[in-house]
Amino acid sequence: MQRDHTGNHEMTRAEQRRRNRRWRRGATAALGLAVCLAAAPFGHAVDGARSEAPRAKSPGTGAGWTSRDAAAYWTAERMAAAAPAGPAAQGSALTARSAPAAGKSAATARHFDGIPSVGVLFSVDGDARAHHCTASVVHSPHGNLILTAGHCNPGSRAAFVPQYRSGATSQPYGVWAIDDTFAYPGRGTTGDGADLDFAFATVASDDDGRRIEDVTGGNTLTPTPGYGNDVTVIGYPNVRNDPEDRAVRCATRTARLTGTRELRMSCGGFYGGTSGSPWLADYDEQSHTGRVIGLIGGLNGGGPKGPDNDRTSYSPYFGTKILSLYARATQG
Repeated sequence: MQRDHTGNHEMTRAEQRRRNRRWRRGATAALGLAVCLAAAPFGHAVDGARSEAPRAKSPGTGAGWTSRDAAAYWTAERMAAAAPAGPAAQGSALTARSAPAAGKSAATARHFDGIPSVGVLFSVDGDARAHHCTASVVHSPHGNLILTAGHCNPGSRAAFVPQYRSGATSQPYGVWAIDDTFAYPGRGTTGDGADLDFAFATVASDDDGRRIEDVTGGNTLTPTPGYGNDVTVIGYPNVRNDPEDRAVRCATRTARLTGTRELRMSCGGFYGGTSGSPWLADYDEQSHTGRVIGLIGGLNGGGPKGPDNDRTSYSPYFGTKILSLYARATQG
């Protein structure tokens, strides 16, 4: 029997009624808080809600934030000024993957000019003032959907910049406002939540009414066909970790991450900023698209801890959970 912490004496009926009323008020407040958290995009996870796929509006986005606003705000000068100074912040969800140590061998991923369907996320919230994660355009009925890692928080006044060019006076495929986000409240980078480390976002049309997929093309979301796959991985390390501030790509083969339901791949050069990078099967060099069967994310935010962690990357396994989230994101 649970003891009354105020003493060993039995409570009176009146005391019991008062305690019950206080408990009900506390439970109601806690339930309200849980509902708010469950609806919040890219916020703290809510335990026990992994079966839900909430549709949630990002704070500071929506009707008051358009692609014209995003392009006007994220000028070349502001993008350049947003680049963080100083060493990478270790342990941050956005830059948890360390920069290369002095004297280590060069990365095996190679720099290139990027592709239209893959780009970077910019936002003005908190510490996320430079491009901090990678995202990719996914084919959808409305042609307005991008995919990234669940731990990547676009924040308010967020923008997606496809085939980002550092220092360019204008971006080759424009700057697009993010107006809605979709993620599981149970997502995380440890335990079962790491298997849900993926998210979708819808992108507002541009001034001409064009949808982003009409401009950039899109990759086809595909359930992971097994643990062994040939993939092309494309991402954007942030400038803290890669002074060239350019896209990188690597053709490699995936395998199972021992002891988990996740995938792993080995290829150096995928530092902080590459979370959300798509793993493309059957990549077509002509259309610059493929079938996206994974992304950098999952356990520890997408890679091992410790030195040289850029050489190994992880991905959640794409199954019924991501397909359910996709279905929710493409409604309306």
